[in-house]
Amino acid sequence: MEDAELQRIMQRKMLEMQKGGVKVETQQGSVIVTDADFRKVTANATPTIIDFWAEWCGPCRVMHPIFEKLAKKYAGKMVFGRLNVDENPQGSTGLGIFSIPTFVVFKNGQVIDTVVGAVGEPGLERLIQKHIS
Repeated sequence: MEDAELQRIMQRKMLEMQKGGVKVETQQGSVIVTDADFRKVTANATPTIIDFWAEWCGPCRVMHPIFEKLAKKYAGKMVFGRLNVDENPQGSTGLGIFSIPTFVVFKNGQVIDTVVGAVGEPGLERLIQKHIS
């Protein structure tokens, strides 16, 4: 898939999300998720992976560029979102997330998989590949 085509797909998906009332801000390939739009983002029929992170978390900073790289690689096959647990505590505490980084995969609003910790690119990519078609 060419970069231009990938960009068009990403832009179309973001416009669809905005029309659905989801606040969309991007950091490279991912969507910033807040407590206010958490349920709407995770209710997607397309598998959605949320990175629960915080600014002060060293392992989170290690995983961030990996998450963004995979967000670009798998754009159109999975929605990628990031939720800062310090600024948005409801989403993480509601799921019982007490360790970060935690990566949770949702489909139709239901948790379908989780991985905790700085699992590196191979670990995160394995999680993603299990849930894309």
